Amino acid sequence: MDIFGLALADYYQNKTTETLWLHNNYGEAEEMPVDVFFREKNDLPELENKALSFCKGSILDIGAGVGSHAIIVQEQNKTVFALEQSGGACDIMRRRGIKNIINEDIFNYQARKFDTLLLLMNGIGICGTLNGLKKFLTHAKSLLNNGGQLIFDSSDIAYLYKEMEMPDEKYYGEIAYQYEYKNQKGDWFNWLYIDQQTLTDIANQIGWRCEIIFEDDMDQYLAKLTLI
Repeated sequence: MDIFGLALADYYQNKTTETLWLHNNYGEAEEMPVDVFFREKNDLPELENKALSFCKGSILDIGAGVGSHAIIVQEQNKTVFALEQSGGACDIMRRRGIKNIINEDIFNYQARKFDTLLLLMNGIGICGTLNGLKKFLTHAKSLLNNGGQLIFDSSDIAYLYKEMEMPDEKYYGEIAYQYEYKNQKGDWFNWLYIDQQTLTDIANQIGWRCEIIFEDDMDQYLAKLTLI
């Protein structure tokens, strides 16, 4: 069941929603503010606006949600395709006027190539694990035109482990989440947060050059990867 899409639809139609809970494997469930997915350009943090300014050529917005970033890029008369796995979110994007929508899992998508692959709001988290990241970076090569770029943000979540031990059996940035909305729970899914050094090492192994192009004071950073 598309729990995420249900919450987005309620907010879009009524501008109000019941609490969207995000369960995790390291602590208590947290409230996920749904309005964050409907922000406009002036509401975005500097990191996200910086990322949009780096977009060039034809753009694939991966994990587009309800299209808030795609709308901004589209209004700049750039060619942007919004890829999103949630059918509910895709329906909202259509109603919001997004021209090019792809309702697909990025790991299965192969239809065309782009100049920029964009993943924001820690969109690289869809990789789930370090092995998933390696798989994604390998797949992303087939989606880029010559001279293309991959732009995304992430963060080092080592701070979560100040009061508890880091896991021995996996990388500490591999987290499991589950959405709950109106007493309905979705499936658990893996989500990845990656520190800069580990990202750089993995990227280099797979043939990417990694450049950190922005950092904020919240342990978040913006990375640009280009093929070596």
